[in-house]
Amino acid sequence: MSTNSQDQEIDLGQIFHKVGGIFQSLINKLFDFILFVKKNIIQLIILFVIGVGLGLFLDKSNKSFNNEIIVTPNFGSVDYLYSKIALLDAKKRENDTVFFSNLGFKNVKDLNIIQIEPIIDVFKFVDQKPDNFELIKLMAEDGDLDKIVENEVTSKNYPFHLIKFSTSKKTDIDKTVQPLLNYLNDSEYFKTIQKQYLDNETIKMKANDSIIKQIDKLIEGFSKSVSSGSKTDKMVYISDNNQLNEIINTKNLLIAEQGSLRINFINSDKVIKEISTTVNILNSKGLNGKMKLVLPFILIILFLFFKGFQNFYKNQLAKRNLA
Repeated sequence: MSTNSQDQEIDLGQIFHKVGGIFQSLINKLFDFILFVKKNIIQLIILFVIGVGLGLFLDKSNKSFNNEIIVTPNFGSVDYLYSKIALLDAKKRENDTVFFSNLGFKNVKDLNIIQIEPIIDVFKFVDQKPDNFELIKLMAEDGDLDKIVENEVTSKNYPFHLIKFSTSKKTDIDKTVQPLLNYLNDSEYFKTIQKQYLDNETIKMKANDSIIKQIDKLIEGFSKSVSSGSKTDKMVYISDNNQLNEIINTKNLLIAEQGSLRINFINSDKVIKEISTTVNILNSKGLNGKMKLVLPFILIILFLFFKGFQNFYKNQLAKRNLA
């Protein structure tokens, strides 16, 4: 029993001794580092100042600005829209400045990659569209709903899409946005579809106006006939003409449809309709605008690595000479 207690005391003593040695080693390392900083303080300060100055220069000269255009493709032109953006991006990666200049872009060298992505909005996707709602339900039974609403088949059918491109300098509507929209709307096929669509909408609106006028005449005639009869006759007449409510409901539906058609008419003035544009958003992601903070520490770390390697080399050389 006493032997076990002595062994435990010896083991604990060895553990405390090792822990104390590690702690002392850390203190020695810390003190060596303090001496190193004291010895090389001037070099470290110079490197820090150089890093800050060089970082400020890089932050000022290498700015990046994000630009965004929200669009809605009309007349089933969503695949056309995506293919046109893909072509623009490919031409930019090829650095085909002539292609962009011919399209009317200014300061082509400042233009960076061009991308497009859908604005995911499931509610607008299924709004008043039972077929789309049933499609989402059917697809959700076989997989993750989050993946379904983001996959390519579904996402291209959302009404709004976001075109994104970046520039190395500030731009404006005339330099980049308008040439881009002109390029996207340059399609004889979809312009023909647009013209026919607007003609159809116009015919539909005229027909609705004619039907509404006819309904108004029917209601006016009914009002005159009721006002000329007795109170009892009026009650009987109303009870025997339930179709009047249906006529009024039809008129209300036609008025609502006319409002929707007028909005559609406004939104259909372009094949690719611009909804909103935001330009010159300073990109602060990653290291953009942060080089004045990062570069000084990179230079100091490289200096520490160089000094460490230098000491290692001297120690190894001394060992070989002693051997």
